[in-house]
Amino acid sequence: MALQYKKTHSPHLPTILLVTSGYHLYREYLLKMVAEHSNVWLFLDSEPSWQIPYIVGHTVVNTLDAQMMIEVARNLPDGVKIDGVLCWDEIRMVQTAKLAQALGLPGTDPENVSRCRDKHLTRTFLAASGVPQATSILVSSLEEAVKAAETIGYPVIIKPRALGASYGVSLVNGPEQLNTAFEHAKAATEEGVPVYDKGVLVEEYMQGPEVSIDVAWVNGIMYPLFVGRKVTGFFPHFEEIGHVVHSKDPLFEYPPFLSVLEQAHQAVGFRNGITHTELRLTQSGPKIVEINARLGGDMIPYVGWFASGINPGQVAVAVACGHKPDVETRHESVAAIQFLYPEYDAVVDSLHIDHAALPASVVAAAPLVSPGQKLLLPPTDHVSCRYGYAIARGDTIEDCKAATELAVKAFNLKARHLSKVGV
Repeated sequence: MALQYKKTHSPHLPTILLVTSGYHLYREYLLKMVAEHSNVWLFLDSEPSWQIPYIVGHTVVNTLDAQMMIEVARNLPDGVKIDGVLCWDEIRMVQTAKLAQALGLPGTDPENVSRCRDKHLTRTFLAASGVPQATSILVSSLEEAVKAAETIGYPVIIKPRALGASYGVSLVNGPEQLNTAFEHAKAATEEGVPVYDKGVLVEEYMQGPEVSIDVAWVNGIMYPLFVGRKVTGFFPHFEEIGHVVHSKDPLFEYPPFLSVLEQAHQAVGFRNGITHTELRLTQSGPKIVEINARLGGDMIPYVGWFASGINPGQVAVAVACGHKPDVETRHESVAAIQFLYPEYDAVVDSLHIDHAALPASVVAAAPLVSPGQKLLLPPTDHVSCRYGYAIARGDTIEDCKAATELAVKAFNLKARHLSKVGV
């Protein structure tokens, strides 16, 4: 384990222990924002690189091992006093909750965090409290999946028990599609994700728009941040190809939506931290899809900052320290992100962005690939097949959509069809 100071420590700011930093192309904005409002001591699995300008120090430690992190945190250099623990990595949320608990710092009980991490546990606790959600049956075999689908009625959703980012998720319209979808969900895995004997969920397909909401929680009090309206593609696999955030989304003032949200968090016992909850707006009212015990991914908080001026890094620091966050909207606008995908499975040769050709309302545009990278479209792969993104801000959703569509033309991707390179 290595210890080294980086950025100058500011005695006027709280010190945050951050458990991993995530992939820099998606999370650097967030680390930068957190570092502007705190001194960051970083726990990570290898030596830092791009993180160095934002941290005051770091420890190389196995971030999947809660006990090891606890021991290291109790033996940090003299003068390093941790005021809060923070993480936005889905796979490490339970370990982070254990760390915060052991240090006597604000957070939610690790057992309750695991109720969000394990989608079957989420369903179990929501059902026990009567919270509106999809009917869900846990299965371990194709035979059980067939029976579950017949019980629920087609169409159904087939999904892994403990993954995120729509990995392994499929819409199944009839029994002839079930085998492929079940194997797709069963095979989906990621390092650090628990492996269950029963690891696949068969669920009711809820009709209606799907939305997400990031919410800060302090002692059970709800502070809504950003509502994201999802744009999906690659049917039937629910790839999230974009998100739209309005600072004055009507859902902020819609009592049934807020009520279901609060009921769901009471049911799983989540009281302190930030969650990213997904819901369907059905004809019979809002229903819970899932609760994630972290800030949203896909840069939704970044898009939300452009739309509202609410700073997700500042909020995250406040909540980690147990303080009421500043969630005042600075301006009223809409912001949208669009992710760019190749037309076919490919190997990247180069990517150039002509920034002069971007519309004035595009506030951010960047690559997500490097030369030699393979891009495999869903269902083979998911978010890692994106080659870039553009974020636009405007007065209306239509303004943002038009701007991001124009922005695509400023991206010049040169890539070879995977079948032609013998890979």
